[in-house]
Amino acid sequence: MGLEEYLVIGMFAGFMGLLLIGFPVAWALAGIGFLFAIIGHVLVEHMGADLWFSWGGTIGVLDRRLYGVVANELMVALPLFIFMGIMLDRSGIAERLMNSLVRVLGGLRGGYAVTVVIVGVLLAASTGIVGASVVLLGMLSIGPMLQAKYNKSLAVGTACSVGTLGILVPPSIMLVLMADRLGTSEASVGRLFMGALIPGIMLAVMYIAYILIAAYIKKDLAPAPENRKPLNARALLEVLIAVLPPMALIVAVLGSIFTGFATTTEASAVGALGAVLLALFNRRLSFDVVSKALYQTTRTTAFIFGIFVGATIFAVVLRGLGGDDVIRAAITGLPFGPAGVVLTVMLVVFLLGFFLDWVEITLIILPLVAPVVFSLGVDPVWFAILFAICLQTSFLTPPVGFALFYIKGVCPPGITTTDIYKGVAPFVALQLLGLALVFFYEPLATWLPAQVYSGR
Repeated sequence: MGLEEYLVIGMFAGFMGLLLIGFPVAWALAGIGFLFAIIGHVLVEHMGADLWFSWGGTIGVLDRRLYGVVANELMVALPLFIFMGIMLDRSGIAERLMNSLVRVLGGLRGGYAVTVVIVGVLLAASTGIVGASVVLLGMLSIGPMLQAKYNKSLAVGTACSVGTLGILVPPSIMLVLMADRLGTSEASVGRLFMGALIPGIMLAVMYIAYILIAAYIKKDLAPAPENRKPLNARALLEVLIAVLPPMALIVAVLGSIFTGFATTTEASAVGALGAVLLALFNRRLSFDVVSKALYQTTRTTAFIFGIFVGATIFAVVLRGLGGDDVIRAAITGLPFGPAGVVLTVMLVVFLLGFFLDWVEITLIILPLVAPVVFSLGVDPVWFAILFAICLQTSFLTPPVGFALFYIKGVCPPGITTTDIYKGVAPFVALQLLGLALVFFYEPLATWLPAQVYSGR
């Protein structure tokens, strides 16, 4: 190996080392980038000062890339979608949905857990924010499920795992970031939203099937309630009234994107306004609610953009050292065809998910491997959806699974970390099964985008 290859390996090793000692991700990325830029400037002849600036007074590569991050119109959708999710979290819609659906499904074995899945899917399609969904579902459902004598692991595992659907089911902020990092019209935000729709619904159906089958086989896992209120037309009407507002918002946001009536950024503004109106409709709108939502939106957006800037510095320096060539040689050197290469990338992403958050993997790994994979003739939408499903598992895999921390914070006393791990394990297996289904049957991810965008 040449000097550049050693420096590329050293960059990744240094980054992982800083993470393991607890250094913040954004600072680790930026710090390693600056350090190896200096080393590369001294040791590598073709990596000159124009990485940062040119002596002629024009801006250099890094300056343009950093400006491109903050000037990208698509990125305006991020804070708007985040604000929409937070406002919906505070609007009371989920509570109303949960209470009305329990009247209908509560008589089944596992009916309360099935209700959590349905509410979670609607939340996922309305918010796209995992943290908000996991915390809200945990607060609304774990206590009542334990009172109904549900198994602790099933109760906490259902709430935790269903909440992660928000990162896959559109409108997902992860898919927005992925479309930006891929930078190709063949994997636009609209196409990725359409591509993720069937796999997302498929995972929800798999969750429901698992809950019902497990509750049927093991009677004490999720027993039916002893005293059930009779089901009547009023209960069904309450479900309809509770479902209509979030469904209307979903149709307004996704429908405007898919029909071409609005861009992703414009649709995110529609969603933010719709969430405010729903909070007003439910009498949950106040200055305190809006100010807290704006504060939380600002913090979350700043966190993401901090990693954005750090990842940009890291990526620019990595490319200056020939990192693209190193990764291309490593991938093309694998003794597999395109399908084997994609499978290897998924395995690496799954293992990285034990230690890195989806934001870091999306911003660092995806732009490096995607061009090489696409050059092998792999469909961009199919690869992106596989990547997204694989990243979904990173929320549930210890030690850095963020959904595990979210749910632990709202669990009642008596639920241990072991209970949480046991609860999410079957759902991780179901996610991997869903990943395998999309891998072996590509139309699950590509058929819907092809139908919607044919002729465009």
